[in-house]
Amino acid sequence: MPNSMIRIERLTKRYGPTEALKGLSFEVPRGQVVGFLGPNGAGKSTTMRILAGYLTPTAGQALVGDVDVVAEPVRARRLIGYLPENNPLYEEMMVVDFLRFIAEARQVDKAVRSARIRNAVERCGLGGVISKDIGQLSKGYRQRVGLAQAILHEPDLLILDEPTSGLDPNQIVEIRALIKDLGREKTVILSTHVLSEVQSTCSRVLIINDGRLVADDSPEHLTAGGEGSLVIVLASRNGAPLDPAHVAGLLRAVPGVTGVEGAEGEGHGTAGFRLRFGLEDPRRALFEAVVKHDLMLLEVRRTQASLEDTFRKLTGQPEPRKAA
Repeated sequence: MPNSMIRIERLTKRYGPTEALKGLSFEVPRGQVVGFLGPNGAGKSTTMRILAGYLTPTAGQALVGDVDVVAEPVRARRLIGYLPENNPLYEEMMVVDFLRFIAEARQVDKAVRSARIRNAVERCGLGGVISKDIGQLSKGYRQRVGLAQAILHEPDLLILDEPTSGLDPNQIVEIRALIKDLGREKTVILSTHVLSEVQSTCSRVLIINDGRLVADDSPEHLTAGGEGSLVIVLASRNGAPLDPAHVAGLLRAVPGVTGVEGAEGEGHGTAGFRLRFGLEDPRRALFEAVVKHDLMLLEVRRTQASLEDTFRKLTGQPEPRKAA
């Protein structure tokens, strides 16, 4: 059995003159829950549809396990459970009838079909609505039905495209918990625009931009690396008021500091600043500069870049404007 559940090699997809994927390559080992991120138009859904067998690549190769999804599409689809973003369902069918239909379409053996349906219903919390028409269900329960049909044939790989799109906060929490539970047994690749979802459910993050891979790491490493910041509060040693512009100039000269912004102080006679820095931690040099200029350091707090900040930086998105 191959160690990789997904192997994508130099994948290219063109729509006329538009090149949606530009030689994309990555691997996902078995048993990993991966967040697949990128701005609109980056190529996320195209990649997932190629993996699921709904699109044919222009060039390159996509393997699920050791199966080429183009050369052996039926065999590959037996390994995959797919929940597309629009979650197509037959609204006039009862939940149980829909799952029976999917089990038959998936060629689940008749001897285990009922047991598979019961397991999917239990795992996805559908026991209370199994006899209802799908059209009567809330969006959250429809997503549960979508997940149930995706796991019905016990696939090795789950491909989930925006699984919490359009859900309310309570429904989002429920679906996240379900995905985490499924991830204990299966390989999961999850596309989403909700970055907090990735931090709460995924052990690895792939970020693509303009059809190319721009990041591949754990959420913790992505937010810990690169630029960080310190929030500090200063006061003068003799109690005299501080000139924020003058102090900011002193702070910009501290080795390792790449930027200085104003921040909230602690009342009269104090001044707050946010210091940005790169790979070099400036705290030791900062302490020395504070003593040299007869200042007191009342507070120093290190903050990490958020996953949102990292995402914007890697995908070339502008920083949001601050409220006036």
